[in-house]
Amino acid sequence: MAVTSIHSIRTTLNKSIQYIVDGNKTRNGELVVSNGCSTDARTASEQFAQIRACGSGRSTILAQHIIQSFPPGEVTPEQAQRIGMELCQNLFGNDYQYILATHIDHEHVHNHIIVNNTNMFTKKTFETELNQGKKSERAWAKIRNTSDELCNKYALSVIKNPHTNKGKSHYEWEQHNKEMFTDVNSVNTCKHSSNSWKSRLKLAIDEVVKIAVDFDDFLIKCRQHNIEVEYNPDRVIDLKFRLDGQQRFIRSRTLGWHYETPQIKSRIEMCRKAVNYKQDYSIIRTDTEIMQSSPGLRRWADIQNMKNASKIINTLTKYNVQDRTDLDKKCLGGMMMRGAIVGQLEPIRREIDLLKEKKKAVVILLKHKPVIDEMKPLSGRKRSKFEKLHQLEIYEYKQALEQLQEFFPDNSFQNVPTLDKQISKKTTEFNKLNAQYNEVVTRNKELEYCRQQLAEYLRQERSHVQQKKKNIQLE
Repeated sequence: MAVTSIHSIRTTLNKSIQYIVDGNKTRNGELVVSNGCSTDARTASEQFAQIRACGSGRSTILAQHIIQSFPPGEVTPEQAQRIGMELCQNLFGNDYQYILATHIDHEHVHNHIIVNNTNMFTKKTFETELNQGKKSERAWAKIRNTSDELCNKYALSVIKNPHTNKGKSHYEWEQHNKEMFTDVNSVNTCKHSSNSWKSRLKLAIDEVVKIAVDFDDFLIKCRQHNIEVEYNPDRVIDLKFRLDGQQRFIRSRTLGWHYETPQIKSRIEMCRKAVNYKQDYSIIRTDTEIMQSSPGLRRWADIQNMKNASKIINTLTKYNVQDRTDLDKKCLGGMMMRGAIVGQLEPIRREIDLLKEKKKAVVILLKHKPVIDEMKPLSGRKRSKFEKLHQLEIYEYKQALEQLQEFFPDNSFQNVPTLDKQISKKTTEFNKLNAQYNEVVTRNKELEYCRQQLAEYLRQERSHVQQKKKNIQLE
């Protein structure tokens, strides 16, 4: 998944460009590309100004700043840059000057794109051409939709919320990178995959989200779980967290999109819906007045209760559950086991994707090599004419070659059969582990059903006893 945002630059364009092309963030400038301008901040600012001076509008906006952020570990810097280039090409073609810089100074790779506010050819402003009409036709929507399409193209995760920037398609997004356990059958032996304070803080926040009733309750429970919170809805950065013992507060945005206020509220709501979900089968009390007055209805209730009890007993026997405490432990252990397997699945999936990327680059290289071989002996006008005629093939060949040189610095490119063999091996490993994952999910659902049914039975019993006491007092 890539999260996108856009804002206008009205002053200090030079400093903005200087910030995004910083060599410390872009591997000494290797991850900076441009269209229609220099990658030097001062020169680019002057070139932007020359185009704006010929513009037809009177806008005070100098440029647009687009940010495209990827989750930690989902893409390599080269993949992020490639996706950013395609995003620019789809949105602007060659009509606008822009600089694209891929930053690697944080755990999440992200693209910064600064686009001149004036079209090089039509001389119209960005607002006139790309930011008019309905909300779905505005620039931010076009950027997000195009980014999502590219994420789908490259098999990256996508948030499925086409009409709003709130909410999430499923609660467990990003959770798979949070937990690894040395002994998945024991609660006491769980171990987080990263011992960093940031990972521990995110995991602690996730736990509070699961038990919070609403956002206000979330803030209270954070403090009860040793998480200090600063919340000020009047500020742009409205939410900050700090674990006890941690020196400084960290902004929710720094932790990730998943930890910003709107998303936390959405996650709490989704958790509440899951908690309030009622099972199809529930224990039916037969000592109520309506049941006692209808033998037929009571018999039907007895049959339903026996079916439900039989289902619970069979499940508890199947998984060797000794008592309610053991059931609670096995439910929690199952959740941990699921997290551990997902934590193992994700790296394998990334390996498979990387191997497929390598194979794709090799296939493209071999496909266009005859064109390159035909071009090599040409010179002068013949070469220029040939290059113009085969522009796409040459471009794809160069891109594939650069990609392979990144994959194989020693230029010992692997052939397609070798890559196919590696892909097959990793896919088999993934499928085997995925089958274990499906078994664990089934086990968890069955045990959780038993746990909820028993909890409901005990709740009804307590309620019934309390009601009897009240009735006795009234008498």
